[in-house]
Amino acid sequence: MTPEEILKNIVEQATATLNTSVIADSIIRERVDYICRCLSNRAGVRLLMACLLGKLDKPTIDPRKPYTEIGGTDSFSGRTYDERYLTPFINQYRLPVNSTTAFLTPTLRNINQPLFTNWELVGRPRELYKKTLELLEDVAKQRITADVVLVETVRVLMLMRDEKLARMASLLKGLERSEGTLPLSSEAIITLISQHLACKNASRLPVLVVAAAYQVAGARLTESLLPLQSHNAADLQTGALGDVEIGLVGDDAAVTVYEMKMKRVTPEDIDTAATKIARAQQRIHNYLFVTTDVIESIASRYAATFYEKTDGTEIAILDCIGFLRHFLHLFHRIRSDYLTAYQSLVLNEPDSAVSQTLKEAFLALRQAAESGE
Repeated sequence: MTPEEILKNIVEQATATLNTSVIADSIIRERVDYICRCLSNRAGVRLLMACLLGKLDKPTIDPRKPYTEIGGTDSFSGRTYDERYLTPFINQYRLPVNSTTAFLTPTLRNINQPLFTNWELVGRPRELYKKTLELLEDVAKQRITADVVLVETVRVLMLMRDEKLARMASLLKGLERSEGTLPLSSEAIITLISQHLACKNASRLPVLVVAAAYQVAGARLTESLLPLQSHNAADLQTGALGDVEIGLVGDDAAVTVYEMKMKRVTPEDIDTAATKIARAQQRIHNYLFVTTDVIESIASRYAATFYEKTDGTEIAILDCIGFLRHFLHLFHRIRSDYLTAYQSLVLNEPDSAVSQTLKEAFLALRQAAESGE
């Protein structure tokens, strides 16, 4: 069978046994469940799946040797299985796993030795990698077969997917019940989004705060939001000037650039922005930092000195909530449209950028705000 056929067979078995574990050994079953449900690091489950798929495709290989640099006839390219076969499989079945390969994470790249249990991978949580290596050893030592472990892995991921969809449906249903009531005021929306920004791992949210504003008001400003870059992609890699780029309607060249900071903006940040402006092929009118931290006067004054140095580009530092407050009061009549746009952006972001927990938190916060709790 081809790897695609193997995965099709695996998902059929997982579907048939969705509510019952196929693993009798409680220790091995717990390892699989932990790896699948470890939301703080999704690299472990993709590593496990890639190694198991490699073993099923080529039974003579050692699942603990997913690096061709190891050498020998029993090593293989785990990254190839991960990228070529698992990515479309994960996307097709909407499994709650990161959309990118595990083998480019700092813990798993540049390795040239087998993943034996006596070797501790440097990554967090440590227990995730410990259990993953133990499972690979279980398969290598024939304590359990690769197909049974992969079926169990896919089964748990499918359960997690269905649980997530059920929670989201319930939260969205709760919001439907509040339709027809008095819409939230601008200040209530500001409070709601401030609470959302205060959640853990919210670094992507300021980008969406600004992006939503241009989605709903861009036509009125004769400006449009250019496509957002991936949360994890570096500006150097994508060629982007900042986190949010705004162009004139009908033109895909950026004239206003926003760069988001969850910390204080420093003179060094401003120097970096000036370098980007100088290298830009088009004229940048505004380069705006948006921060959730304190704006220091020394940085603001330094930014203001670049107008003449750049021959007409203004660099300024804005407070994230201050930006939102001004926008919502300036465009008061479309404040509900703004909230809808922000929610849509939040829910449509990949989980690697905005976690499922953050998505559910926003819906819960909004439901509480609209119900007056």
